Amino acid sequence: MSKENVNEVRASSLPEHGPLDENGREILLSLKNVDITFGKGEDAVRAVQDATFDIYKGETFSLVGESGSGKTTVGRAVIRVNPLAAGEIRYKGVRISGKIPRSLDREVIRNVQMVFQDPAASLNERATVDYIISEGLYNFHLFKNEADRVRKVETMIEEVGLLPEHLTRYPHEFSGGQRQRIGIARAMVMEPELVVADEPISALDVSIRAQVLNLMKKFQQEKGITYLFIAHDLSVVRFISDRIGVIYKGRIVEVAEAEELFNFPLHPYTHSLISAIPIPDPELEKNKVLYTYDPSIHDYSEDKPEFVCVGHDHYVYGNKKEIQEYKAVRDGGVPLKPIKILAPGEVAEKREKPEDPAAAREEEMMVHPTRDTGSIWYKIFSFILPLLGLIAMAVFNHFHHFRNARACKKGAVAGLLFLAAILLLFLLLIVLAVI
Repeated sequence: MSKENVNEVRASSLPEHGPLDENGREILLSLKNVDITFGKGEDAVRAVQDATFDIYKGETFSLVGESGSGKTTVGRAVIRVNPLAAGEIRYKGVRISGKIPRSLDREVIRNVQMVFQDPAASLNERATVDYIISEGLYNFHLFKNEADRVRKVETMIEEVGLLPEHLTRYPHEFSGGQRQRIGIARAMVMEPELVVADEPISALDVSIRAQVLNLMKKFQQEKGITYLFIAHDLSVVRFISDRIGVIYKGRIVEVAEAEELFNFPLHPYTHSLISAIPIPDPELEKNKVLYTYDPSIHDYSEDKPEFVCVGHDHYVYGNKKEIQEYKAVRDGGVPLKPIKILAPGEVAEKREKPEDPAAAREEEMMVHPTRDTGSIWYKIFSFILPLLGLIAMAVFNHFHHFRNARACKKGAVAGLLFLAAILLLFLLLIVLAVI
């Protein structure tokens, strides 16, 4: 066993400060080649693959991606809920993934708190707000006496914008925004260093979202809290983040500072996410070209991809050829324009002459001829005479009577299955008679 491993085994508490990177920034949390798998054997699902990134003390690091990309899975792994299949997670340079001493585990729980996505489901409906906020204080004995506990709870409930008289109420008596404030108070009363915010505003009204975000910013400025902010709304992420990591199907594909990422979205998936941001102007939104990410554009059969820095503290996932292209774009220094707005004439022409044959067929199907009713009589006719029904289906398709064609197809298939069942039964009776 190496000296480093011995020190890891013996580490039973967290140091005061974490290690520094080459730029002198303190690394609070570090993920190295993290894999998270659910299930075993053939049913195993690899939810997170080779995730690597650092979070510096005092910053807001946002993890963005579509639903099911593995954002929450990573967040739950940080608070030691999801075990790792490979890799490691370090907090202040100390490994906190896998089996660790109980004393270290308690320190991690004390220093790393989580604000959950659904404020209704994350609060105990049978407990008062006073007990919900005080539970962590009770578990870790973070108060001198009862008067000190009450003072801490009342101070925290006022800091999140609620009143001390709310402490005797139950969660169901509050609105969604107020419940989320209670969830934030429950986390902040522990005086954590790192807060994992799992889409804390996605379940809230638009008018309440800014209030919650401003509240989180306020705590960060006053208490120096570090956030791992999980979200799918890039417009919100740009407002609150110092750095952003983009995750696609469990793999980190790009990491950069917020403005750097929006000015130079190098990976095509990042490009697609930014192009999907809604534009407030309805006319511009109507004429916007939505960029769709196609994973098949990457050829990783021979040239294997890596997660590489292309300069300016900007990391991108790609093979050697792609990395060279990304570096050339970044070194050019000309900000990219992922959102493209077409002129009204271009949009009209595009709609009149669809380039995609499938889209053209879909547009044709939207306009049905008068007699294209899909009547049940076509199904009955095709059921009785399935071969003629298939011929009728082909004729209807030719003349764009798609509903009638679909009715003939259903009837013909049902008729053929019925005839096959009768034939099979007849053969079975013959076999039984011979035996």
